[in-house]
Amino acid sequence: MEQLVKTRADAPAGFFAAEAAGLRWLAAAEGARIARVLDVGDDRIALERIAEAAPAAEAAEAFGAALAATHAAGADAFGSPPPGCEGDIFIGRRSQPARPTATWGAFYARQRVEPFVPIAVAAGNLSASGAEVVRRACEAIAAGAFDDDEPPARLHGDLWAGNVLWSPEGVVLIDPAAHGGHRETDLAMLALFGCPFLERILGAYDAARPLRDGWRERVPLHQLHPLAVHAAGHGPSYGRALVEAAEQTLALV
Repeated sequence: MEQLVKTRADAPAGFFAAEAAGLRWLAAAEGARIARVLDVGDDRIALERIAEAAPAAEAAEAFGAALAATHAAGADAFGSPPPGCEGDIFIGRRSQPARPTATWGAFYARQRVEPFVPIAVAAGNLSASGAEVVRRACEAIAAGAFDDDEPPARLHGDLWAGNVLWSPEGVVLIDPAAHGGHRETDLAMLALFGCPFLERILGAYDAARPLRDGWRERVPLHQLHPLAVHAAGHGPSYGRALVEAAEQTLALV
């Protein structure tokens, strides 16, 4: 089997172990196809090399249904990391907490949005007034304004289009920040930067495991996390988008 080796000489402790644990946990759901881990070390990970193919509607629909199965495999709690993963997990090169929490809102606000706000302010990408809007949205989220009876889903956690590979055998997922969360978060991140045949993916997902009413209106809520991550290191345009999403979230309360 051809392999792809990723290395990072300055990798923090557990960096590649967290990625490997996430990939294996997602694969164990037997839903969406996940790149296979061949080897992992402190400063490297070896994965199966995925052949490329053009995006196709049929593959998109199969992926949507498979992703629903991955989410349905569940997690022990909101915020729970993959089995065997201790300490923080990582999204890109940034660490983020992975602590089991009783309610989704408290987990999402405290562990997925708030940690990146002071970093974004310090970087000059988020104004003090904008940060206050985000904090107000986080207070509403943490207080349970959007909690529902959805069980913790088994999330990819960084499901943007760059981590969705199109192969001759269909879609394959790479580079997760896997944890227990709300299934709408993966779907909102998939929409954030666009994805080929997105509506086909969402339609097949909804057919396999129907989404709750109002899920499209909640997309800004679930995009707060990736926007906060990007505001921390990718420029003020993401800070402005984060504030806009926070305003839209507050309008739903």
